[in-house]
Order: sequence, then structure tokens, then C-alpha cells
Amino acid sequence: MFTSKVVDNARESHLQQLYQYYRMGVSCLLLSPTLRSILEPALSSPSLEIPAAEGEFMSVADLDMCSFNELSKTVQCARDIVDSYLYLKSINTLSQSLLSPHQLLTLQYCTAETLVRLAFIIVNSTSCCTHKNSYNLDTIICGMLKMAARLGSVSHLLYLSLYYYRTGRFEKTLHITYSTKKRLSQAFIMYYEIVNREMYNETGGNLPLSRRMNIAWVDDVLLVQNIPFIEELCLEQYVSQQSGEAFLIVSPFVMVEMLSVLSHYRLGNRTQCLQSLTDLQTLLLYDDWTYVPLTCSFKDICWQILGISQHIVGDLHGALRSYEESLRQIPDHKIKEATVFRIECVKQQLQENIHM
Repeated sequence: MFTSKVVDNARESHLQQLYQYYRMGVSCLLLSPTLRSILEPALSSPSLEIPAAEGEFMSVADLDMCSFNELSKTVQCARDIVDSYLYLKSINTLSQSLLSPHQLLTLQYCTAETLVRLAFIIVNSTSCCTHKNSYNLDTIICGMLKMAARLGSVSHLLYLSLYYYRTGRFEKTLHITYSTKKRLSQAFIMYYEIVNREMYNETGGNLPLSRRMNIAWVDDVLLVQNIPFIEELCLEQYVSQQSGEAFLIVSPFVMVEMLSVLSHYRLGNRTQCLQSLTDLQTLLLYDDWTYVPLTCSFKDICWQILGISQHIVGDLHGALRSYEESLRQIPDHKIKEATVFRIECVKQQLQENIHM
């Protein structure tokens, strides 16, 4: 197109100059005085606030927030083993290409998500006959979930905790939940639009993008409907799936407390169990949209989780109030039938207790 539009006497010199720019790559942008004044400070100090337009500035935290929002929209969930295999095969192929930092980050996040789905798909589709096969499979699944935790965001560690709880290793579940809770309490974490920009820029500004995701980005826990993750939420997954919802979306802050309550209960740690239950209830009662953000308010499942936890522990009156509170929330997950069923179960138990 260029050669047909430019006259002969100027064409060769222009083509040669364009080819020189091509060989320089992105660095040719530094030849522009305007772009150079913006790019040079940014290249020398990644934590510096970069002007996005005249009179506007975007910090590293703001840029990362945009990146994470886009990343969450891009990733697709694997539905079965075949999907997972194709995803991982594509990721392996793309990883060998020349990619930008954001493209590499997307691949890293996709890998973590795919490994999580594949691990639980295998758990639900495999039955081991021998102790050796069971041990080998468990080693593989734990390896996949640990790799997902190393590659993904802070929240990806909770999937390993879910697996340990599901397989009855409650001490390990508590160890992971404690570690995750400690990481979630850091001042620099980023959850939706909730972030301390000053702390985030100070702590992660000079770190690679992938490392910032691993230590500071917090995502929701996604429970894909056709993959059972934890027995206590299977009813909610089934009802939500029948209503056309693709997954349950749970705040990681709520999931941490739920696993803590249930694990202490299974271990017979009554005092710690009640303390964790109080922490979960306090979190929901006094939440200022920090733990269940206003931009993504899924409080119906959060109150349901509190009710389930109270119900299991034996606080039937508390469970009834929490289930009723779940019904008052916006029905984001369409779990009303599950809530009504659980309410009837609680009322029946209360009635039986009266007659005893």
C-alpha cells in the first residue's frame, strides 16, 4: 500500500527509514520528544505515577486494577478433562511465543485457573481401588493445586485448603487457611477497587507484574457448578445450576472463615470453632463493602454460608436468622430453593428439640 502511494524519487528513502524504525522495535518511540518525556521516567522507575492524559495520573495500583479486571473477564473455565487438556496445550504453545508482560500474565492466570478446575474434575471422576493408586493421585492433585497457588493470586491458595478439607485433613486445612488469612490481612492487597494505593505502590511497585499478582491480588473463589468442591455447598451449587447460573462466587474472606469454623468443628476444637464462627458473623454484620464489595455484591451466598456453619455447629436459632437474611439479599445466585429447604430443616429440628 505504501509503495503504491509514494512517488518513485522519495519511496526508497522512506522505505529505508521505516525499516530502521522496524528494526529498533518499541524503542523507536523514544525518538519522539513527547513520548520520551513520558517513557524515560517510567522505564527507570516502575512505581512512578504515569500521566495517562493531560492533567491525569495513574499509579501502579490503578494500572494493575485495570489489568486484573480485564484478566478476570478474559479467562474461561474448563468444563471437563478434554477442555482442560486443550487449554493447557494451547497455553504451552503460546508460552513459547514472544509475548508482552500482560500476555504472559494472562497465560499464568489461565494456567492457575485450569489447574484448579482439572484437579477437582479428577477428584470427582476417579475412583482408586488400591492404596498406592490413591496415594499417587493425591500427590498429583496436591501438586497441581500447589502450582496453581504459586502461579495465581492470593485466593488460589484456598482451593488447596478446600481439597484438604474435602479429604479429611483438617489440620492441614487450618494451616492453609491461617496462612491465607494472614496474607489477606496485608495492607497492600487489592480486592476489586479496594486497595491502599500508597501501600500497594510502595510494596509492589518495583516487583514484576506476575509477582504483584501472586502476593497482592485477591480474587473471588469460583465454585463451578458441575464440579463439587465441598459437600456443605453441593445443594447450593445444584439449585443455582438448575436456575442457569454458571458458578457460585464466594468472597475469599468468607471462605477462609467458613473453612476455619468447619475444620475446628471436625477436630472437636469447640472454643476455636465458636471464635471463628463469631469472626464470620462479625465480618458480615459490620462489612462496609470491604469483604463483599458493593460492585459485586453476592451477599446471598455469604449469609447462606454463615447459616450453614451455624447449623452444623448446632446454633439453630442463629442459622435460622442467617438463612432468612440470605433470602432478603439480592438473589444473585438464585439459591432461594436451597435456603427454603434449609429453613424447613432447622424448623423441624427446633420442633423436635421442643418435644424431647
